[in-house]
Amino acid sequence: MKVREGMNNFEVKSFSGPDPLARAAARDWLDLLSQSASAHLIAVSGGRIAKNFFSAVAELSKSSPASLGNVEFFWADERCVPPDHPDSNFLLAQQNLFQPLAIAPRRIHRLKGELDPSAAVAEANADLTRLAPKNKAGLPVIDVIFLGLGEDGHVASLMPNAPPAVLAATGPYLHIEKSPKPPPSRLSLSYAAIAAAREVWMLASGSGKEEALRQSLNPGGTTPFARVLQSRSQTRIYTDINV
Repeated sequence: MKVREGMNNFEVKSFSGPDPLARAAARDWLDLLSQSASAHLIAVSGGRIAKNFFSAVAELSKSSPASLGNVEFFWADERCVPPDHPDSNFLLAQQNLFQPLAIAPRRIHRLKGELDPSAAVAEANADLTRLAPKNKAGLPVIDVIFLGLGEDGHVASLMPNAPPAVLAATGPYLHIEKSPKPPPSRLSLSYAAIAAAREVWMLASGSGKEEALRQSLNPGGTTPFARVLQSRSQTRIYTDINV
């Protein structure tokens, strides 16, 4: 593993492939979790590296002192599909993390992609606001948000060339319409909610994302992930991409 820091507000941890990347992130998160017995709120993402991460958590938690019993699971984003749909980010976590570890259903706060989007956003906002502490701006503070990186630099379902309403959204969740990546209708954490989190850990893995990551790490970057980096005092990046 190689570690470097940049811009004084991010740390890059480099790995040889997705499996060691996922195991390192899982181990670091379990170590963080073991340091506190209080409620711990996280938001997870979908994608291939998320599957690796979930599987690593399920394996490593068996020998870790950390307890997942105080973790409240939220999502960074979700496709507007039913929870049993192959494209569902919830289903990925359900199969690779929740079922193997018998996570209590009351701890799982999925984004309900099968509902009317406005109703799904309202329910998600109320659920997160009920459990999370708030910052000075009144935004709920998530302990750790796990993000993946798209080939175009998108994070969660925050896409390049987003309309002003997406960039300016002040609520925790919002409906994304006409996403350039199918399906076009999605639910996502806002930039404001990601900026408010205590920790943001980017798991950037896979070929075809080199340019997106390089542009994002540039101080003048304009990708969605660059916007996230520029909004935060610290972000942790786990990657098998050569940057």
